[in-house]
Amino acid sequence: MTVESLQGEVRALAREREAVILAHNYQLPEVQDVADFVGDSLGLSRQAAQSEGRTIVFCGVHFMAETAKILSPDKTVLIPDLEAGCSLADSIDVDELLAWKARYPEAVVVSYVNTSAAIKAESDYCCTSGNVRAVIDSIPAEKEILFLPDLYLGLWAERVSGRKLHLWLGECHVHAGIRPGDIERVLAEEPGAELLVHPECGCASQAMAFAGEQTHILSTEGMLDFARSSRHDRFRVATEVGILHRLHGELPGKRFEPVNPNAVCRFMKMITLEKLRDSLREWQYEVTVEEEIAARARKAIERMVATG
Repeated sequence: MTVESLQGEVRALAREREAVILAHNYQLPEVQDVADFVGDSLGLSRQAAQSEGRTIVFCGVHFMAETAKILSPDKTVLIPDLEAGCSLADSIDVDELLAWKARYPEAVVVSYVNTSAAIKAESDYCCTSGNVRAVIDSIPAEKEILFLPDLYLGLWAERVSGRKLHLWLGECHVHAGIRPGDIERVLAEEPGAELLVHPECGCASQAMAFAGEQTHILSTEGMLDFARSSRHDRFRVATEVGILHRLHGELPGKRFEPVNPNAVCRFMKMITLEKLRDSLREWQYEVTVEEEIAARARKAIERMVATG
């Protein structure tokens, strides 16, 4: 069966099932192309909550589907592959967080949205890579902050906020693999390149020193917005390579190349068109979140949203 015929079958099943298909920016190109919405994890969950579809099929990783369920408790949420996990989300569990909180009982817990529902439930705030500074700035200066789970995002947040944070030593194995040496090599090859760098990258804190004003630390959605409005037409991109498909699709007159072409998340690539079709056809696999956990996690997300 061709890609085109599979995509047609997926679209037909989605209409029949009254389902909304969401695809993260790092998904396979053919999956992105069949989705109703493509974006970052929180943006997709918001789109789903606003949509009229009774079912959400989340082409991403498990914590993203959980977040969609938290924000859309009355909808059915499916993920096409239950094994699509996340090394960053798995870098901390609830027992570890509770032990950390016990050491700093007065501290405010800020959790990156790339965490499980159970971790969000034990947090005071969630944040995204795009609003982490705003969230930290909203917390009184005298308060200690426990920031988790991404070390590199935390280091970047310290730099831009001027606050000293207690940082969990977690990482995304893909972003952590994009190193300062990659930036140095790119600048040697193309000195005038505009660099779009995700703050989860292992090179993020150092990148500004290497490249100054031509380096832009941005979320995935921020990369799209920046490139769209930029007068430049050539960019080097430091994040998971799946974003390049959307960048090229939405901005065909501009050139995008990866800083590290090996920055590929195997978990993000686990969902295929065949698995997406089977998920719709067989009604698999449903993602649920215990009501009490969902209610507490929702509060942390709502506090984040309230910061603007």
